[in-house]
Amino acid sequence: MNVRRRLISATAVTAATALGLGALSACSSDSAATGNTDKFDVVASFYPMAFLAEQIGGDHANVTSLTEPGQEPHDLEISTKQRAQLEEADAALFLKGLQPAVDEAVSQTGIKTKIDAAGLTTLEDHGSTEHDHEGEGEEGHAEEKGHAEEKGQAEEEEHARDPHIWLDPVKYAEVAEGVGKAFEKADPDHAADYKKNTAALVKKLNGLNGEFENGLKDTKTKVFFTNHAAFGYLAERYGLTQEAISGLDPESEPSAARVRELQQEAKADGVTTVFYETLVSDKTAKTLAKDAKLKTDVLDPLEGITDKSRGDDYFQVMEANLKALQAALGAK
Repeated sequence: MNVRRRLISATAVTAATALGLGALSACSSDSAATGNTDKFDVVASFYPMAFLAEQIGGDHANVTSLTEPGQEPHDLEISTKQRAQLEEADAALFLKGLQPAVDEAVSQTGIKTKIDAAGLTTLEDHGSTEHDHEGEGEEGHAEEKGHAEEKGQAEEEEHARDPHIWLDPVKYAEVAEGVGKAFEKADPDHAADYKKNTAALVKKLNGLNGEFENGLKDTKTKVFFTNHAAFGYLAERYGLTQEAISGLDPESEPSAARVRELQQEAKADGVTTVFYETLVSDKTAKTLAKDAKLKTDVLDPLEGITDKSRGDDYFQVMEANLKALQAALGAK
């Protein structure tokens, strides 16, 4: 695995409602616009799911996101109004394991079409390997070991598989194909259009994959630092190594040993940049960068689109991420 940091199961990330491309209908976060329309009504859990629904559903779908801009998906609580949304919808599109409240609400509704994105590709446990660096002292390892032992077996049982599949265009394309088939089955009158839209989206995702492959194949370093461990799939796909300050939870505080470890790593592997996110605090990332004399930049985990995002949709932000990585890694 390319994530050399034991991750934690709690996922505190920020999300937003989806924005379609071109002439596709806009995703609504207004619950009044959700059910009982003359379109194929889809309730999506958060931005990456809503974006897929918009792209595939096109003019035939009315898509609503349960997660509002600025909300943390993991901490989302489902309101009575949102439960009614789910009951009235034709389909629910969600990523099981990311938002427990959504998982529970979907399971309790009578909605006929329940599409779990986690079941449409393979999720991996990016916390199964520990960072190991030659030449490190025993002090840091002892502190990390003690910290892990304190958490005990309970944390191991809760250890979650990495949900950030949408940051790998190939995995995201796999999910898109599964969603497309589910839409075709649920709304056969428009199956041909869903198939066409899915093919167009997959083609564009394949093109994005090619851009990342070509753009990152020849770099001075393969190691990049992030605020939280959202980029494990992306790192594996393109032969990179993600070093996360925090685990899957962007709000968790790193240990002193972890900070020392990252400072040593920066020197050993020629790391130039500490990446932070627009939707969570950049304090820890900037402190590390200052202490290690590194630059800072944004690498967006695309858990939501806001006015601070470097783009209006998934593809624009991913292309901005590619440029940021190229600059930080010294692409040739």
